[in-house]
Amino acid sequence: MALWQKLYYKLLNLPLSAWVKTHCIPSEPIEQLNLSLTRPIVYVLPFHSHTDLLTLRRTCLRQGLPDPLKPLTIGDTTLPRYVFISHGRKVFSGQQDLPARSLAHFKDLLNLHRQDSELDIQLVPASVLWQRDPGNETQRDQAILRAMNGPEKLWTILTRGRDGMVRISQAVSLRYMADKHGTDQAIAHKLARVAMIHFSRQKLAASGPRLPNRALLFKRLLASKAIDKVVHDEAQSRNVSVEKVRKEAVDMMEEIAANFSYRLIRYSDRLLTWLWNKLYQGINVNNAERVRQLAQDGHEIVYVPCHRSHMDYLLLSYVLYKEGLVPPHIAAGVNLNFFPAGPLFRRGGAFFIRRSFKGNRLYSTVFREYLAELFARGYSVEYFSEGGRSRTGRLLPAKTGMLAMTLQAMLRGQQRPITLVPVYIGYEHVMEVSTYAKELQGQRKEKESFGQVVGIVRKLRNYGLGYVNFGEPIPLNQHLNDKVPDWHDYINPIEPQKPAWMNPVVNDLAEKVMTRINDAAATNALTLCATALLASRQRALSREALETQLAVYQQLLTQAPYSACCSVPQDSPADLVDHALSLNKFVVEKDTMGDVISLNRQQAILMTYYRNNVIHLVALPSLIAQILITHKTISQSGLRACVQQLYPLLKAELFMSFDQASLDSYFDALLHAMQAQSLICCNVDKVTMNNAKLGELQLLGRTIVETLQRYAITLTLYTHQPHIEKRDLEKHSQMLAQRLSRLHGINAPEFFDKGVFSTFVDTLREQGYLDDDAKANAERIQALNNLVCGLISPEVQLTIQAVLNQPLTGRAENTESDSGQ
Repeated sequence: MALWQKLYYKLLNLPLSAWVKTHCIPSEPIEQLNLSLTRPIVYVLPFHSHTDLLTLRRTCLRQGLPDPLKPLTIGDTTLPRYVFISHGRKVFSGQQDLPARSLAHFKDLLNLHRQDSELDIQLVPASVLWQRDPGNETQRDQAILRAMNGPEKLWTILTRGRDGMVRISQAVSLRYMADKHGTDQAIAHKLARVAMIHFSRQKLAASGPRLPNRALLFKRLLASKAIDKVVHDEAQSRNVSVEKVRKEAVDMMEEIAANFSYRLIRYSDRLLTWLWNKLYQGINVNNAERVRQLAQDGHEIVYVPCHRSHMDYLLLSYVLYKEGLVPPHIAAGVNLNFFPAGPLFRRGGAFFIRRSFKGNRLYSTVFREYLAELFARGYSVEYFSEGGRSRTGRLLPAKTGMLAMTLQAMLRGQQRPITLVPVYIGYEHVMEVSTYAKELQGQRKEKESFGQVVGIVRKLRNYGLGYVNFGEPIPLNQHLNDKVPDWHDYINPIEPQKPAWMNPVVNDLAEKVMTRINDAAATNALTLCATALLASRQRALSREALETQLAVYQQLLTQAPYSACCSVPQDSPADLVDHALSLNKFVVEKDTMGDVISLNRQQAILMTYYRNNVIHLVALPSLIAQILITHKTISQSGLRACVQQLYPLLKAELFMSFDQASLDSYFDALLHAMQAQSLICCNVDKVTMNNAKLGELQLLGRTIVETLQRYAITLTLYTHQPHIEKRDLEKHSQMLAQRLSRLHGINAPEFFDKGVFSTFVDTLREQGYLDDDAKANAERIQALNNLVCGLISPEVQLTIQAVLNQPLTGRAENTESDSGQ
């Protein structure tokens, strides 16, 4: 590098280092992009810009990547470590094509590969985004998709220099390109063209399409054939003027439609960064790269997260913005449309939805057309398929309305591929958890208001860690191709279609969404400590025993992973306990032998929420442990048969995703992992518990015991009254569960949740234990009851029998969870 160039870079770097602040996407490029530091790296930038180059350099040095300004030496050849694809724009001229110098650079790199068959240079696309505002649809130019000239760049850096983003992409193997396509000059041009397309798509993925003008949006919606038809039908049926109904439709659009503002998003980014730093010790994000790839490939992305807290709306949008993606349009309950939150949510991308569309054809049509417009224009969308926040910590059965509308959008001839992205959102502290416990105990749900917001702000404190894990995407085209190969025959862009296959396909899709959310679950210090302590009879363990049990969970989840998407903390058990104690949720008592960590009764109730977030991850290991504790020694085939018989019941309740083949391989992996920890001993076909590890095995097994006790209640009722009606069965099961919880100190609110019993009865019917009229197959029910009752304590069995011998009269207490937002 010439002396004058070094001096120029130093002078230019002085104001940039003082004024510019960027963050890197992805946050750990070497690990997340699998970059090899042992192979040469050449950075590919979209436009000739020394400002961008120096900004990239600071990021690379911070991330441990090679310095872009340090020349690349291969043999006797020394070349720059960067290449620009375009000259960019000048003040008085447009954007120019591939510079001759860059073309020569590509040719030199290809020549080196022709001369050395072992050489493999990594071309790493890297760009700097200084602003991400896509503009309004009424604007002629979308500035983010083109280079900026000097004055534009200066103004953008001055005004937004602290909001920049350095985007580093997956490396391209030049060895692969040379072997696959050759090393002539045409390949150099092709590399440049492919790179420019890549950068253009990348910028569109970061900014999204132009934002709608509300007046034009409403005009387009009113002009749609579907809304025009229902307006005329409503006017005729109600004997009112068309204009009056059209005015009602516009009022509904005003109530529903978002008013997205990128300025608010930019300001909110700073506010939310402050808020998360006040509330949480960090936000852990996993698998975001797969979503970035979907966006860059042009997919219409629909985020489908679980719903734990009102913070979910803010957290997911914040994470997506920080990950270089467009914050989505969010379906929010109309109960959140109160002043001043409603207008702010609306400008942050929220569109509001009523609780029910039933009997309101005009509203349902307007909403469906608005959603289809979002899809058609390429805006990412987010909705909570559970319909409301979970009060127990478990996933709720999916409400299928929004999923059905999404599929109907495809039947209108949607061009871009629609892909659902399940998202697991978890917290070490959910700020509404105390409220949930009160609601489960019968207290009326408090209506959302500004006072609630003020109350939350006043109680700002450190809530531990937050987690956002992106699950395996579900391409809807592929889903429909698998379920309904001729679905294209039902496409009608004018009249919405609801073919006979729609309901079963939507139900299957809902099941897949929920299981993939659970596949992406995040365990953490609090969920693991809660699981261990709640499994202890006295809700108390010595610190040593707690650390030992956490090690058991960690090794099981690591050696026999539930799925490729779930995350397990890598900290030592001692560090996990220290972190959990720092959240002030446990009672710590010291004696001469050390610390005893326990839960008081109220905290035990609250801790069930966090255990339930991840109970599906340990359900099968817990079941295996409980079977072994009961039988001491059992044949491997017998153990496998027990698990296979009970698994469908757990699968339906906990949204587990294993089919028969994957269940067998997971079972084998669990046995291997448990034997590696010396929890069990496998000899030929015999599986025996290790008495030296009885304490750990008992704690592991007790996690599933409450679930088995609930099963025993319903099955025992069926054995006594095979022809009992489903409604009476659910009510009596709930009454029995309430009695059992009082007599045996069971703290889990979901233990007597009527919805859980309803799901269990439906699963029994699906598995052939009941006929279509919910009448029991006495022989099969008795066999299942014998299996389940054999895995619970004699004391609980006696309690169930004793209560059954009394008249089952009266009504169950109102303990159903509110499924509202």
